[in-house]
Amino acid sequence: MLLLGKRLKLSPLREDDINILADWYEDVAFLRFYDFHPALPKTKAQLMNIYKSGGSAEFIPFAIRKKDTEELIGLIEIDGISHNNRFAWISIGFGAEIERGKGYGYEALSLAIEYIFNELNLDRLQLNVISYNKAGIKLYEKLGFIKEGIYREAVFRDGVRSDLYLYGLLRREWIEKHA
Repeated sequence: MLLLGKRLKLSPLREDDINILADWYEDVAFLRFYDFHPALPKTKAQLMNIYKSGGSAEFIPFAIRKKDTEELIGLIEIDGISHNNRFAWISIGFGAEIERGKGYGYEALSLAIEYIFNELNLDRLQLNVISYNKAGIKLYEKLGFIKEGIYREAVFRDGVRSDLYLYGLLRREWIEKHA
């Protein structure tokens, strides 16, 4: 079933999720892996403005929930959707550290990729990942994403420069890998 996996499901964000998201957006460790922009906490009102619409033609946010409990454990955002060029950007993050490293990322991204290629009918998916995010890189490569470029020393954190990688996945590559 679309957006429903063995342990997880992707669903719209709910108003009562905002309190949990606000906690995540105060966690610098979460923000430093979720985005390459400076870690900037967001208020509940700011988060409501981002997520209350449920998305648009160019932006689709999903809550990652445990199927059996409906507990919110992460986010997937499909952003920068270019329908005429048939590509989009994707990002994923898990808020609670206890939920990381359990294989949820593979399942959640697989559901999102199926949605992107089979429901949105896009042909290309891309993402950026900071070079120090070893777990993320391993996950993306396991899913079939290919490193296509390096923005050398693009991220500056705590006095250290890190590369920012561009990864891409084509629909035909996904089909070949999962046929």
